[in-house]
Amino acid sequence: MINALLSFFRKWRYWIRPAVMTVYAIVIVFLLPVLVTKAVKNGFQKSDQGVLIGGVFVLMALPIAFWQITQHMVHYTKPRLQKHIIRILWMVPLYALNAWLGMIIPAQSIYFDSFRECYEAYVIYNFMIFLFNYLNEEEVNFVANLELKPQVKHLFPLCCLPSWEMGRELVHNCKHGILQYAVVRPLTTAISFICELSGVYKEGEFRGDSAFPYMIAINNFSQFIAMYCLVLFYKANKEELSPMKPIGKFLCIKAVVFFSFFQGVIISILVYAGVISNLFNTDDQADVKDISSRLQDFLICIEMFLAAVAHHYSFSYKPYINDAAEHKSCCDAFLAMWDLSDVHSDVKEHIGVVGSTLSRHIRGRGMYKSPSEGTRLLHPVEVDYAPEATENYHQSAPGRLGVPYQNYSSTVTSPGTASVGRSSIVTSESNSPSLSPVSKTVTTPEEDPLIDFTDLSPDAEELYPPPTKPEN
Repeated sequence: MINALLSFFRKWRYWIRPAVMTVYAIVIVFLLPVLVTKAVKNGFQKSDQGVLIGGVFVLMALPIAFWQITQHMVHYTKPRLQKHIIRILWMVPLYALNAWLGMIIPAQSIYFDSFRECYEAYVIYNFMIFLFNYLNEEEVNFVANLELKPQVKHLFPLCCLPSWEMGRELVHNCKHGILQYAVVRPLTTAISFICELSGVYKEGEFRGDSAFPYMIAINNFSQFIAMYCLVLFYKANKEELSPMKPIGKFLCIKAVVFFSFFQGVIISILVYAGVISNLFNTDDQADVKDISSRLQDFLICIEMFLAAVAHHYSFSYKPYINDAAEHKSCCDAFLAMWDLSDVHSDVKEHIGVVGSTLSRHIRGRGMYKSPSEGTRLLHPVEVDYAPEATENYHQSAPGRLGVPYQNYSSTVTSPGTASVGRSSIVTSESNSPSLSPVSKTVTTPEEDPLIDFTDLSPDAEELYPPPTKPEN
């Protein structure tokens, strides 16, 4: 009996798809009659009509989304990419059910909306990591490759700002520009939730004594920064990202996350201007707010069906079908979706970098960049010291910290050649540099960057321990 069960679960790829669809069909069979019966008892009012029509779009969106998620789990051949794709695909069922429940139980819609707003930031984060991981799989060192590219200038309306240096600075700024939204959005959601319970949020009222306009302004500014950094990062890596067709994926994220936000803002403006009250012939402010909330949820129900169709083509599972590759188990694929350790690590790093940067600006220093930053996203550049540099090693940063010298053996493919990333600089007798591919990096201690050790972060202190006095 036990062996039969184990054999059954080992073959989960064969039965998981029909099982999911069967469960979905059973839910529809039992749910639809309940909703229709409730609507008939209430006299089939406009609110009941909205619930039923919105429910039809939700019930059409869910099977498309669940099919895509299940297919990625079955063909889970590239976990570093598909884990984030599956998280993004979950946006459609979560948004759709969230909006539909908000229409059915309007009194609890604030809780549903709070969850949806937090998941927006989570989706943006996962899309960023997806792009980083894709580049790391396709490139030996995409940061070093960026350094060899022409300078990418800022886009309108920030075209007057100084350009970010190609390479590590651009990646650092784009990464943390997107990560800040993953921190700001949940924070403003929590503040809005507390203000709503305290009676000072006053949704839809653009007044100085209500928290609503301030939260809207903060979220709008944070979203602009995140979207701008995504566009700039794409522009800098356009050629490398082109094989995975990023335009469709980018538009899906932008349409669902950002359009839904501005849609809510527009509805709030219409409420404040009295358009909603005139349209539905009511002056009761409670009714107006309830109608605007239901209208937002109703539109999201319809939009999620369109988003599910778009995700089906933009985040397809077909590029990951590989029968020869090692497949993960069902539990591994499922648990990877809900493993938030990477989110915790990156958010913690972002908070540390922001705090250190603010501290350095206050003291008149430059922007701080954590030495341990991007250990999962950016491949570290190996530094080798040539044997003839032993006598000068104590002048380098590790030597000043008391780190013992290690005599690495190094080979150079041609005289006077040193590589940077995937290319190299060859110095001829005329001292004119030219690019040539080699496979080894040689760096002398004199080129080792000096580090300001006066105000290191905790991560940097662990990476660079204080020097110890030699024992006599």
